[in-house]
Amino acid sequence: MEVSLASHHRIASTVNQFLAYLGGGLLLVSLGWFQGELDRQQDRTAVQIEGLGQLPKGEYLRPALLGYHHLGADILWLKLLQVIGNKRNSADEYEWMYHTLDVLTTLDPQYAYAYYAGGVILGDLANRPDLANRLLEKGTEANPTIWNIPFLLGYNHYFLLGDPEKGAKYIMRAASLPDHPAYLPGLATRMAAEAGNPETALAFLDARLRETQDPEMREFFVNRMKEVMIERDIHMLERAVTAYQTAHRSLPATLQALVAEGVLSGLPLEPFGGEYRLDAMTGSVSSSTHSERLRTFYKRKQASVALLPKIEPAYVFPRTWE
Repeated sequence: MEVSLASHHRIASTVNQFLAYLGGGLLLVSLGWFQGELDRQQDRTAVQIEGLGQLPKGEYLRPALLGYHHLGADILWLKLLQVIGNKRNSADEYEWMYHTLDVLTTLDPQYAYAYYAGGVILGDLANRPDLANRLLEKGTEANPTIWNIPFLLGYNHYFLLGDPEKGAKYIMRAASLPDHPAYLPGLATRMAAEAGNPETALAFLDARLRETQDPEMREFFVNRMKEVMIERDIHMLERAVTAYQTAHRSLPATLQALVAEGVLSGLPLEPFGGEYRLDAMTGSVSSSTHSERLRTFYKRKQASVALLPKIEPAYVFPRTWE
């Protein structure tokens, strides 16, 4: 009886091993067939790209790979690299690239570099920030501790779509994550101040100041907070000047006139010990210690933004896999 039972276990173990090998063999055969079907066409490059568009959705492909979905993601990435390097791609080809990246990152949601590379290609090369942002938002959710994915989202919103408020939000998120580069907090607060959200920038800087003990970083955060306060005060003073002009049909001669006429209860103190000055000819306000406003260093020409597709409503793919 004991011999029979041991024999049964050996047979069962052998059958399980056979099934495992069979499953792995079928997977390799399937992947080989997929590769062969793409490569047997006359125009190899064109068929490689179009073949990517025929991939089923990742939600369907993942269970079909019988646990080898990470290997499937690696193979798709290698296949995608063969077409990414082309000098020029059509609009359809970039859509197929997006679909492949979507499938790849469904098979392996932690394939972080695929999100970043796809975001760059689709945003800058394909001129499709809507597709780039869709992929990057997916990557941010799946990889919440990786800084460069929300960083690229911030770049796309600010430089490609002309939305400094959203750009600053994502850059701030990136700047709060581990291993971010040292320049990110400064960039984030510049973007927030330019977007008219200095209070958001101040809250972000205050949080960073509280969490660091490095003397150099603390000095940077304190000085940057003062610079943001200047931007906040100038915004407030210029709004008061506009209100005065509306009421009196003329610009005030001095900032003190805003207090005298009851537009403001008092003038803010310049945080570096200087003073705020009014240009009575233009109505603009400036700081005596910081003549330059808090701005980012580079911005793409606004004219190009109108040529870009909108993110909303969501793009509908005219493909069998959508």
